[in-house]
Amino acid sequence: MTQSFQKVRALTGMKDVLPDTSAQWETLEAIVRDWLAAYGYRNMRAPVLELTRLFTRGIGEVTDIVEKEMYSFTDALNNEHLTLRPEFTAGMVRACIEHNMLYDRPHRVYALGPVFRHEKPQRGRYRQFHQIDVEALGFAGPDIDAELIVMLQRLWKILGLNDIRLELNSLGQAHERAAHRAALITYLEEHKSVLDEEAQRRMYTNPLRVLDTKNPAMQAMANNAPRLFDFLGPESLAHFEGVCSRLADAGIEYRLNPRLVRGLDYYNLTVFEWVTDRLGAQGTVCGGGRYDGLIELLGGKPAPAVGFAIGMERLLDLWTQSQPPVAAPECQVYVIHQGDAAQRQAACVAETLRDAGLSVIVHAGSSGFKSQFKRADASGAAVAVILGESELAEGKATVKWLRQEFITDQVQQDVVALDQLVNVLKTRV
Repeated sequence: MTQSFQKVRALTGMKDVLPDTSAQWETLEAIVRDWLAAYGYRNMRAPVLELTRLFTRGIGEVTDIVEKEMYSFTDALNNEHLTLRPEFTAGMVRACIEHNMLYDRPHRVYALGPVFRHEKPQRGRYRQFHQIDVEALGFAGPDIDAELIVMLQRLWKILGLNDIRLELNSLGQAHERAAHRAALITYLEEHKSVLDEEAQRRMYTNPLRVLDTKNPAMQAMANNAPRLFDFLGPESLAHFEGVCSRLADAGIEYRLNPRLVRGLDYYNLTVFEWVTDRLGAQGTVCGGGRYDGLIELLGGKPAPAVGFAIGMERLLDLWTQSQPPVAAPECQVYVIHQGDAAQRQAACVAETLRDAGLSVIVHAGSSGFKSQFKRADASGAAVAVILGESELAEGKATVKWLRQEFITDQVQQDVVALDQLVNVLKTRV
């Protein structure tokens, strides 16, 4: 007796994307690629799997990502500690260093793809999710920080998203953060009775993250804490003013959020988030900032850099709320046939139509005309090409237009010679 196989389901937090939804992804990705090309950004691809120390070094050992969320394991073959990428920037910078990309000029690059974090799945947050990652490598000035933000404003406009708000802050330079950190730890020690367990754990390792608390009992304490912005020197303030003045030139409004720190250790100077109220608790659609020290930290020659990442699932959610998707057709032409000889002819006709650039489905197997027409209509095709015994004998095909917008002169159906079929369809589809 054969033992039944237990049905396998997708892992928690890792979602299947079925064809209708995948078509929406492809449309959004095409829009994103065109948008990035308009600003001179070129595609770059880095491995999904990297050495764990790349992320512990680059992201920071006491960040939530490294402490709690990474998918890490030891490769049994060579005993290396490996991690599925939890974000793109460290891998992009590693590739930049390894291939000496900045030896002669800066680069504008982007990547699209999956990242992995082991956290509680909820709307807009999955264990495998996807990011649009954009990096400007080798650029130092506030003009590039501002350009990235202006770029994003253009994307929201292209997608018809009107309720995404910009929050902005500066984290200054390392010595300014060190002075603020010392003052902040002293302040937190004075208010230790208010701190929850997580805040007390972070107080000495990553005190800035304590201010990013969502605990209502800690809000007053966080609001009155020393502000990093008050520790910035003239150069950091000038850089921030340079960003703000360019945003004003572009007519982009923002809110200064002194508690905006981002969740990664490598940021300095400008940090920003675009947020919305339409996604529940997961309101951040895009986040980024400057990370001038990361290239040197990971073994490269000192070079400035700035970038951002957009969560694709969240962006798609917002976009489909604003513009309910129309199901994409499976093909332009659906070929219907009756009889073995017609089926064989249909395959040849379909290849000729594909040579002309049309997308074509030939009905698989043999079934009645009624069943085939039903399937043709469900496919979303603009037209059905019908090959039966009479059409085959005369070297012709019956063409039936399935969508009102393709019908001209009230003629829905016609008979066309096979050698004229491409011309007839190409002028209408």
